Order: sequence, then C-alpha cells, then structure tokens
Amino acid sequence: MIDRHDTLLLDLDGVVYLGRKAVRGAPEALVKARESGVRLAFVTNNASRTPAAIAGHLTAIGVPATREDVVTSAQAAARLVAERVPAGSPVLVAGGMGLRQAVRERGLRPVTTAAERPVAVLQGMWADMSYGLLTEGALAVRQGAWFVAANADTTMPTDRGVVPGNGSLTRVIATATGTEPVVAGKPEPPLHRESMLRTSAKRPLVVGDRLDTDIEAATRAGVDSLLVLTGVDGPATLLTAPPEHRPTHIAADLSGLYDPPAPVTEPAADKGSWTRDGWTASWDGERLHLSGDGDPVDGLRTACAAAWSTAGKGRLTPESVQEALDTLTTRLPPA
Repeated sequence: MIDRHDTLLLDLDGVVYLGRKAVRGAPEALVKARESGVRLAFVTNNASRTPAAIAGHLTAIGVPATREDVVTSAQAAARLVAERVPAGSPVLVAGGMGLRQAVRERGLRPVTTAAERPVAVLQGMWADMSYGLLTEGALAVRQGAWFVAANADTTMPTDRGVVPGNGSLTRVIATATGTEPVVAGKPEPPLHRESMLRTSAKRPLVVGDRLDTDIEAATRAGVDSLLVLTGVDGPATLLTAPPEHRPTHIAADLSGLYDPPAPVTEPAADKGSWTRDGWTASWDGERLHLSGDGDPVDGLRTACAAAWSTAGKGRLTPESVQEALDTLTTRLPPA
C-alpha cells in the first residue's frame, strides 16, 4: 500500500501512541516508511502541546521526528485567524502552550482576559482549563470576538480509556453565548490545508483511527485513507458508516501499510454476495451474514464491502449487522 503514496498524514492519538506509550508496531512501521523515502507528517487535532514537545514524545517512543514534521490544529486555527485580522491583534487563548505558541508564530498577541478586547477567541484542549478562562472567553465572544475551536472532538483516546475532548469543552462557551465556533481541525478543511502547505504532498495517504475526523477529512479532501483498528473506531461503526466515513483501506495497525493494497469497496461476486480471501458476506434483505476463516481483517473488509454496497448512500442499522459483527469480534485483535 505504501508504495502508492509520497506522504503519510498520520493522526497521533490512537494511531502512533496512546498516552505516553507507542501503539503496537507503530515505531517499526514508521521507521521503515521513512527509510523507504516516504515523508511522515504527524497531523493532530490535539492543540495542547507544541510541535517540539510532540516531536520529543515521538522520538522517545522510537519514532525520530522534528518539530517540522508535526502539524497541529493549533497551527491551522492560528493561520485561520491571522488571515482575517491585522498583525499584532489580541487573541484570547483558551488553551495550552501549543495554542499560545501557534498564535505568536502567526504574529498575533495571545491574551487571557476579555478586557483586552480580543478580536478572536481560540479554544483548544488543555488539561488545566479553568472556569475563569472559559468565563473570559464567553465574555469576549459576547463582545463580538470571533469564536474558533482548534477541533470539535467530543472524546479522545488515552492509555486509561476514552476521555472528554475539546469538542465537549467548547460547549461551555457555545451554550453560554449561543455562538457556535468555527472549527479548524479535522474533519474541517483548514487542518488538511495546513498539512498540504507544510508538506507539499502530491499523493498523500491519511491514516487515522476515527471515522468522524480522520476519515471524513480525507473524504472531503478527495484523498485516500487508511483506518487502523488501534484507537476509537472499530467493526461496529465501520459496518454502519455513512459514505463520508468510509475509509479506502482498513488495517489492524500501521504494519498494514506494507500489505498489498486492498481497497474495501469492491463489486459483488454475484447478486447479493461478496467474497475475499476465504470470506463471504451476503445480504438477505434484512440481515448481513458473514462466514469464512482466515485473517479477520479480510473478513471485516468483506463485510464492509457488502454493508456499504447494500446501504448505498445511507447506512445499515446496528441490528442488521449484528450477526456479522458477532462473527468478527471474537477474532479481531484487541485495540
């Protein structure tokens, strides 16, 4: 698969690492990719840390990286604001050092109070977010400041489990002011644009673990995508995915980059039946059936091809895919 692409646009949380730990097989797969001449760009919706800090984390887990290899939603959000307001304008930063640094690098002035009359409020994920800072952000938005969110992820994966993300925290200011934020991060276009500007990629592959951010971003941009089963989404959400959430490829983890290309969407072998590598999926009008043996990821690809073709531009119900899901979940490796 990797031979078809010049750049990997890699999500981080749930793809390369979970918390401080590397995802299984990720360092080895990425070192091999870099040695083969493929550019690595680490594209993250997490705006809390600086690119240098993220690069240090990557290097510590065995993925050598520099700050120039990292593209964050904070950078995309800062560019979005800088293209709209004069240099030196005050911007209220409701977020961590990653967001503050990105604002400074775009020639803007980060502030923390509404009394500074900021032209925009930028909110990003920050573990130390306080009620006081959210209050200042709400006051500034009520005064007319443009409300921008680094991302709208309601949750984020960690080594302790799935926890609230920036999208959940932005509801405080949005609810208090009646103003919805403009979103810079995936799946919205600004972060993909930032990635393309920084990498000059010609044949990118978007690699992620979330259908509603990573995969939808690739769909909107018209580029190929790979979903790895090491983070948020898995068989249940894949089988019931709407068209914008359907990845080009599926793999257990990043080692799948070195498997032969196996695009998920394929025509039926005969009416109502799909086959692949020893697996057969069929649709009886009410239920999706799956049988076979072998690599369970091939089974998932076969089931997805049948489910998506059957659903067309819609989506199947969870009940209609449960039988196929039961067949898969006992065989797929844990995330």
